[in-house]
Amino acid sequence: MLKRFKQATLRSLKTLGAFSVVQDSRWRRRRLLILAYHGVSLDDEHLWDGSLYMPREFFAARMRALKESGANVLPLGEAVERLYSGDLPERSVALTFDDGAYDFARQAFPVIADYGFPVTLYLTTFYTHFNRPVFDVFCSYLLWKARDSSLDLKGLTGEPRTLELSSDGARAEAMSALQKFARARKPSAEEKDALAAELAKRLGLDYEGLSARRVMHLLRPDEVSKLSAAGVDVQLHTHRHRVPLSRELFRREIEDNRASIREMTGREAEHFCYPSGVYDPAVFPWLEELGVRSATTCDTGYASRESGRLALPRLLDVTALSPIEFEGWLTGVSAALPRRRGPGPEVATDDARAGRAELAG
Repeated sequence: MLKRFKQATLRSLKTLGAFSVVQDSRWRRRRLLILAYHGVSLDDEHLWDGSLYMPREFFAARMRALKESGANVLPLGEAVERLYSGDLPERSVALTFDDGAYDFARQAFPVIADYGFPVTLYLTTFYTHFNRPVFDVFCSYLLWKARDSSLDLKGLTGEPRTLELSSDGARAEAMSALQKFARARKPSAEEKDALAAELAKRLGLDYEGLSARRVMHLLRPDEVSKLSAAGVDVQLHTHRHRVPLSRELFRREIEDNRASIREMTGREAEHFCYPSGVYDPAVFPWLEELGVRSATTCDTGYASRESGRLALPRLLDVTALSPIEFEGWLTGVSAALPRRRGPGPEVATDDARAGRAELAG
């Protein structure tokens, strides 16, 4: 109901000329819209989770709309500095991708390059070096692909029960059982990969075929190097996709991540994105100690000079966001409309929650 009201309101405001007035206003010029993306589907991933993935043609339409809006798409570092110095150009936007999935190079970057937009890639590096499917998201995806079948957990986790996978709840329950099993045994990355392969086998899915297509894989080091040379700004996203609330462990995450990025790109990463949008003000002093100049969240909104440098809001763009809503965000009109609380414009499904656990486990 709220979504239909917002769309109708935005269409009316556009017809009345409000979009043009707001996008050229002094208010909008003082704000930076940081767009956030995760994945562009290689196949059907957007049908599994439209809050993480979108089809290539959908993403291309977004970039076309960005160009046609007359937005000034700035490199992230420049955008942040100009935000706080008070000299942003009108309609300022920064473009960011989280995680560093293979589909960024295959599907997203060619589109971005066609428009000549600068882009920041927040890269988590564990699975860059261990280049196999990311365990949690891949297992959740496998369970979804086998939603017309059942899963006997006994052979996988030892639990004597069988789950029909036709519902979100059953798949979330199966995913929870796999994660609990993995946490209890603390398997190596190789052992977790073997568990994912066994899950695929029991579900009648082609694990090797999916792996060969690089579904749910991150970029390899050589691919990161090539993207960096092509102008992609590679920045920090932790090494193991987690934010421990221990100073020593947190510093290790950033230092390992930064060292890996330096090795692949020859550049020093100074900007950070919180994995899954999870953050705590307790880490702010640690980021400052590490020389981090900005940190972005998944909190929805525009960044202004009142925003803390280490808790910058973004717009998480998803397939459920209609073209008129996206245009509303580009112009600034959407700031005046009510929206749901939480990270991003839509509430995640149980499948999505199950798939957003730590990338490195």
